[in-house]
Amino acid sequence: MRIGELARAAGISTRALRYYEEQGLLPAERRANGYREYDEQAVLQVAFIQDLFRAGLPSGIIREIIPCAGSGQPEGDCAALVGRVREIRDRLAQQERQLAERRETLERYLAGAARPAGVDSHLHDLA
Repeated sequence: MRIGELARAAGISTRALRYYEEQGLLPAERRANGYREYDEQAVLQVAFIQDLFRAGLPSGIIREIIPCAGSGQPEGDCAALVGRVREIRDRLAQQERQLAERRETLERYLAGAARPAGVDSHLHDLA
């Protein structure tokens, strides 16, 4: 299928598809007339790429994941890659905990349940 057909099937812009190709995430064959040609699996690969971007992975790691996620023989050190992805996941979980703590601190101040030690203020009046 051509780039416009893939864009419609995947619900993505042709610009994004060209970016994926530039980043080495989505292979395309070139016809003699210069048009890109994609196989039927490209729709699934685009969906997978989009999921990984939404998960916060950079294109460099996605490029390494793709050969490990295919149905054929994995290429590269997939075990080490899984470890790197777990580290990213763990950093995201830590960031979520920090954000929750910050939000809870603000909620306590807004509710008047917290005040800075040694300060006689009326921060709870912000609510």
